[in-house]
Amino acid sequence: MKISETRLTVVESLIVPDESGVITSTIKSLVELKSIDLIITTGGTGFGIRDVTPEAIGPLLQKQAPGLVHLLLSSSPKAVLSRPVAGICDQTLIITLPGSPKAVDECLEALLSGGILDHALALSRGADSRHLHENSAALTGAGVQTRHVHSHCGHHAPKPRTGGKMEMIPSSTFLGRLDIPSYLIVPLRARNSPFPLISLQEACQLIIKNIHHLPPITLPVNPSLRGYILAEPIYAQNDLPRYPSSNVDGYAIQASKGPGVYKVVHPGTHPRSLPVPEDSIYRINTGAPLPLGTDAVIMVEDTELVSPAPNGSGEVPSEELEVRTLAQVEVGENIRKPGSDLRKGDLIFEKGAAIGNTGGDLGALAFIGRREVVVYRKPRVAIMSTGDELADLADESDQQGEWRHWDTNRPILRGALEAQGYDVVDLGIVRDSLGAHVQALSSGLEQADIFISTGGSSMGTTDHIRPMLQEMNATVLFGRVKVKPGKPTIFAQVPCKSGEGTKPFFGLPGNPASALVTFNLFVRPALRLLGGFSIKDCQLQPVKVKLADDMPLDPRPEFHRVLVKANNEGQLEAHSTGGQRSSRASSLNSSNALVALPALVEEGPKQLLKGDMADALLIDL
Repeated sequence: MKISETRLTVVESLIVPDESGVITSTIKSLVELKSIDLIITTGGTGFGIRDVTPEAIGPLLQKQAPGLVHLLLSSSPKAVLSRPVAGICDQTLIITLPGSPKAVDECLEALLSGGILDHALALSRGADSRHLHENSAALTGAGVQTRHVHSHCGHHAPKPRTGGKMEMIPSSTFLGRLDIPSYLIVPLRARNSPFPLISLQEACQLIIKNIHHLPPITLPVNPSLRGYILAEPIYAQNDLPRYPSSNVDGYAIQASKGPGVYKVVHPGTHPRSLPVPEDSIYRINTGAPLPLGTDAVIMVEDTELVSPAPNGSGEVPSEELEVRTLAQVEVGENIRKPGSDLRKGDLIFEKGAAIGNTGGDLGALAFIGRREVVVYRKPRVAIMSTGDELADLADESDQQGEWRHWDTNRPILRGALEAQGYDVVDLGIVRDSLGAHVQALSSGLEQADIFISTGGSSMGTTDHIRPMLQEMNATVLFGRVKVKPGKPTIFAQVPCKSGEGTKPFFGLPGNPASALVTFNLFVRPALRLLGGFSIKDCQLQPVKVKLADDMPLDPRPEFHRVLVKANNEGQLEAHSTGGQRSSRASSLNSSNALVALPALVEEGPKQLLKGDMADALLIDL
C-alpha cells in the first residue's frame, strides 16, 4: 500500500540539506502553517556522519510516539540500523523513515495497514479516543494534508499526481540519483550550497590529513628516474675511490726521482701490479689507479718529449719512447687517496629526497654504483571535463557550433600533468548525465590513483558532481573554499570497488582560470603527497615579487595570474596578464606565477599598487 492509494493528500515535497539547523527550521516552518497534519521524512536516520535527522527533529516533539517507532523498527529488517523518531508537534504528526527504498516501502506498508496511521492522525487533531474507537471505520483517510520532507532522492520517489505536488527534494547534500527525472529536481534544486565555506588554510590541511604516500617500487637508475622521491636512504657501499688514483693526466713516478729523462711505459706495455722500472715512468690518465711502486703524478704540462717510439712502417709515431720531467713532485702530489671522495657508509641521499632534473642526482647514484633504487610510485591521474556545451578540439568529428565552446580544461591539465612527469588517463568530455558521470568516475578510479574533474561542481541544474559522489558513497571533505577564483572546489575520498581503501577526487570549477588556479593550489600538493613528498615540500613555496601593475583586492583571497621575470635591477617583477575573469583563458597565456592577494578588509587598502611587494607562487617549475 502506498500513500497515493489512500485518501491522504500530499501537498508538497521538499529537499533540505543534511544540516541539523536547516532540517529543524524547515520542520518548524511547516508546523507553523497550521494546515499540515503529517510530515514524513526519509533518510538521515542512520549512523553516518551526515545522519542528523533524529537530532534535528527530536527536540521539536512535544509528545513522543514510541509505539510508532517500535512499529517502524519491527516492520523492516533494514530499519533495524536506523534511529527513527516519531511524535506530535502542535497537532502535526511527524514520522522519520529510513533512506532505503525497500525499508520505506515496508515501513509505509506497516503504517498504512489496519488504519494505524489514520488513527494516529485523528488523535493528533484532537479527536476523542473513546469516540474514535467506536467510529474508527468512518475516520479512515478523512482528507489528511501531508508534507513530505525527503532526505535521499531514491527511486521510490513519487511522480506528480493530480491534487498533490509530489516533487522529491533530498535533504542530503546531493541532488538526485540515476533514475530520478530531471524535472523532479530542477525547479526545486537547492538555492544555497550545503557545504560550509572554509579557508584556504583549512582546505590545505584537509588535503594533507587525508592523502598519503603510494606504495614504494624499485626502479633502475636511468633518466626516467627524474622526479621520483626516494623511499630509502642511500649510502656509499665502498670507499671512493677504492684505490690511489691520478687526479690529472700525466705520469706516475716515484717522488724521490728528480727532473730528468725517463723511458715511458703504459697500461698496454706494463701491468699495474708490477713495480715500474727505475729508469721509467708510467703514463696515466685522470682517475686511473697508480701502478705499484709509484707515489706521485707529474702533469703532462711539466714534461717534454725527448724521442718517439720507432715505427717500422714509416708512419707518424703513435707512442712515446722517452720524456723529460721538468719539475720535482712531492709524495702524494696529484693523487686521490682511497676514500677521499666518499667513505663506506657515508649518507648520499636521505629518504624523501627528490631525484632532480639537472642530472647531478643520477650521476651521484651512478658514481656509487647503484643500479636500482626504491622510490615512491608516482600517481597515475584520471581527468575528465563535463558538460554538453563542450566540444573536443582533438576530435575532428566534433564541431563547435553556435552554442558550444572548445574544451580548454583538459589540454590545460594534461599539459601541466605530463610536464611534471605524471601518466594521464584522459576520459574525455563526459556529458550531462548522472549515469555517464558515475560510469566515468568508476572507470577512472579503476585505472588511476587520483581523479580530477572540471565543471559540474557548482549550483547549476546539470551539475552532477555531487550526486555522482553520493552514488559512489564518497566522503566529501570540502565543497567550497574562500578563494578567488575557485570557490566551488570539491575534495572527496571515493571508496574503491575492491573495498580496499579510498582514492582522492577533486572536482574543479569549469572556468579555465579557476581550473588552473585550483589545480596548483589543491591538486598539485595532493599529487606530491601521493608521490612521496614530505608535508613541508608538498605545497608551492612563495617568493617575493615587485608588482609591475596595480592589482585590486576582493573580499576573498585572490590569486592573480602574472608573468614573473627579472627587471633591470635584478628583482623579480610580476606583470599582470590582464583581466582576471575566471572564464578568460587568455589570462593564462604566458603566466608562470600566481600573486597571492590578501582579502579586502574594512578600512584597508582597496588594491595593491605598482611597486608594492607581494608573495607569488611560481607554477612553471
